[in-house]
Amino acid sequence: MTAPKIIALAGSLRKDSFNQKLINEAARFALESGAEVEVIKLSDLDLPLFDEDIEAQGTPAGAQLLKDKLRAADGILLASPEYNGSITAPLKNAIDWASRTEQGAVPAFRNKVTALYASSPGGLGGLRGLNHVRDILSGIGSLVLADQLAVPAIHTKLDEQGRISDADTAEQVASLAQQLVSVASKLNK
Repeated sequence: MTAPKIIALAGSLRKDSFNQKLINEAARFALESGAEVEVIKLSDLDLPLFDEDIEAQGTPAGAQLLKDKLRAADGILLASPEYNGSITAPLKNAIDWASRTEQGAVPAFRNKVTALYASSPGGLGGLRGLNHVRDILSGIGSLVLADQLAVPAIHTKLDEQGRISDADTAEQVASLAQQLVSVASKLNK
């Protein structure tokens, strides 16, 4: 059996993003579970705001790269910060670009198993935004796992290197990553 290919990304552009640190840890656990994992940073894609007039001139390179990587993947680890109870603008923009399907191409999110994470210094850990992310991804063909993880008070659970220092949190992050790898492996047969 071939190792499943997993894309890991966080819906934040912030250099010191808690959600980027969280998704890096989820990616590490998925790698330890036997998956091939690539972490993508939205800030590296240089995506303009989605606009059909821009699209008519040609898909921006970062958007095409994201689409190609998603199409080649079996699963997605996704950490979404919560802004005002919803999804971040950079993540929604990336999803909008990646969901655009060229004539004859496979939709980038179709049948991609997705595990959802969120983190926040607050008490809910970004939980409220995950329902919006779930609705969006389910609507464009992603197979979103029923289990999800919101990590409250994340700033107290990371060490100086950005690794999870709290054993219970590490176990929860690892468990969801392992679940994604397991489901993606079964669907990848």
